[in-house]
Amino acid sequence: MELLQELISTPSFSKEENTSAQIIHQHLIQSGIACQQHLNNVWAVNKHFSSEKKTLLLNSHHDTVRPNPGYTRDPFSPSIEDGKLFGLGSNDAGGALTSLIGVFCELYEEKNLPVNLLLAATAEEEISGRNGIEGLWPLLPNIDFAIVGEPTKLDVAVAEKGLMVLDCVATGVAGHAAREEGSNAIYKAMRDVEWFRAFAFPKISETLGPVKMSVTVIQAGQVHNQVPAECRFTVDVRATDAYSLEELLETIRQNVQSTVTPRSLRLRPSSIDLHHPLVQSALASGSKSYGSPTTSDQSLIPVASIKIGPGDSARSHSADEFIYVEEIEQGLKKYKEIIFGLSKFL
Repeated sequence: MELLQELISTPSFSKEENTSAQIIHQHLIQSGIACQQHLNNVWAVNKHFSSEKKTLLLNSHHDTVRPNPGYTRDPFSPSIEDGKLFGLGSNDAGGALTSLIGVFCELYEEKNLPVNLLLAATAEEEISGRNGIEGLWPLLPNIDFAIVGEPTKLDVAVAEKGLMVLDCVATGVAGHAAREEGSNAIYKAMRDVEWFRAFAFPKISETLGPVKMSVTVIQAGQVHNQVPAECRFTVDVRATDAYSLEELLETIRQNVQSTVTPRSLRLRPSSIDLHHPLVQSALASGSKSYGSPTTSDQSLIPVASIKIGPGDSARSHSADEFIYVEEIEQGLKKYKEIIFGLSKFL
C-alpha cells in the first residue's frame, strides 16, 4: 500500500515514467532484490532461478493516462475513504502492479516454486509505445508464459481483442459550391463510412465475439463555398482471434474506395488454449474466464498469457479513479494461488 500510494503521488504519464521507475527500482533494492533497468522498465528474476524450470513473467505497467477533466479531487493525492484508495493510476494498473511486486518480493527467496518468476514493471503501455515491454523483451531471459496485471475483477481474460487504427482518405475534385463543379470528397467518404457502419465480418470468435469497426474522427473542407477535394476519417478496428490483422485490412481495402493506411499492425488479438496450465490454475483458484474487449501489453507479448488483476476495468481512465483496499488484498492472494497452483498442471 505504501508503494502504491507513493506511485499515485508521482506523475508518470507515458514517456515520462522515469521517476516512477526509480521508485520501483529503489523499492526492490530495499527489499534485498537484485534488479535491472532498461529505459523506464524495471525487471528482476527470483533468487533461485533454475534453467530446469519454466519461466513465468509477472508484468504490469506503471505509466498512466493524463487525469480525466472531470476529477473533483487531486489525482495525485492518495487518500483512503470508506475502504477506497483514490488517485490516478490506483486502478489502472497500480493495484495489479503493486500486487505483483508484493508477491514477487514475498516469493523471491522461495526455493520450491513450481516455476521461475520474472517481474517486469514496464512503461508506455497506455500509448502502446515501443519502449515498454516490446523494447525490453529482447533483453529478458527466455519466457514460457505470462500473467499480465490489469483490472479484471480477478476474472481471467483468456483472449483479448487487438487494435488496428486506420487513416482513410476519400479524394474528389475541388470546385465552386454555387456551380456544378468538382466531385465532393465528403459524399465519397459517406459511402465508405456507411460500409464501415453496416458491414459484419462473418466469422465470430467464441471468446471475443464479432470484429467491431467504428468511425471515430472525420475532417473535410476549408470554406463554405468550395466543394472539398479531400475528406479524411479515422476508423477504430477491434480485431478478434478469428482473423489476422492482414486479413481484415485486405477485406476493408476490397470494399471501400478511400485510401486506407493502418497506423500499425503490432497490436494483435491474442488468445490462450483453455487447457493451458496457466488457465487451469486460474480457474482452479475460482476465477471465471472471459474475452476482454480492451487492449493491453498482452498484445505485444509473444508467448501464451492471461490477463488478471484486482480492480475494475470500468473505472480505468475515469474521474476520481479508485480501487478498494480489499481488492488489493484479494489480488495478492489470487496471484499466489495461481503461481503455486501451476504445480498441479505442469
